[in-house]
Amino acid sequence: MTYDEFLFSVKNEDTLPDGLNVHLQALWYDGKGNWQRAHDLIDELTDVTSAHVHAYLHRVEGDGWNARYWYGRAKQVPFEGSLEAEWDALVKRLVGM
Repeated sequence: MTYDEFLFSVKNEDTLPDGLNVHLQALWYDGKGNWQRAHDLIDELTDVTSAHVHAYLHRVEGDGWNARYWYGRAKQVPFEGSLEAEWDALVKRLVGM
């Protein structure tokens, strides 16, 4: 799936597209405003990509301490831009842009 196709699906589709990895699934649900579903998908995963998405989700939640913890687990510096910019950067990275 391309970046533009992903954005289109978030804005215009009611069901999760087939073939998305768990990280993109979580970002899709977050993009639809379903933070809890997004977090549930990532919560028990321990790889660095999941940790990065997890950090972003805790920023969305407003839990800075927890977000910093997950950035550390992801081996990433905490993102300092807007939530929208981080979501966009994560999606672009995960679709291979």
